[in-house]
Amino acid sequence: MSSERVYRVTARGCFKDLSEQARSYLLKAQPEHDIFLSAFTTEGTFTYDQKVQFFNLRYEVRTSEGSEAAGTIAHKEAELFLKTLGYLSKPLKILVTDASAMWGD
Repeated sequence: MSSERVYRVTARGCFKDLSEQARSYLLKAQPEHDIFLSAFTTEGTFTYDQKVQFFNLRYEVRTSEGSEAAGTIAHKEAELFLKTLGYLSKPLKILVTDASAMWGD
């Protein structure tokens, strides 16, 4: 049995067909979602640009199933987050980094 590892997963996307109400809300809230305030968290951190065009969701995923599983977990979480808020996006791009390897085993 392999040991649990820590993965930092970024789900990147582009907003699609935002309503004027959603765009207005996101513009007002943007300073709270600036990339420089973000972190990798279990629940995910949502950041987006000032033009409300591109966004990132950053997750910390702990699993013994490997990087592909970590990417799948974060991808599902990101899709659920976007769906819950009613935001459509173009297909997400998932980037997985094994933080355990950076820190040493």
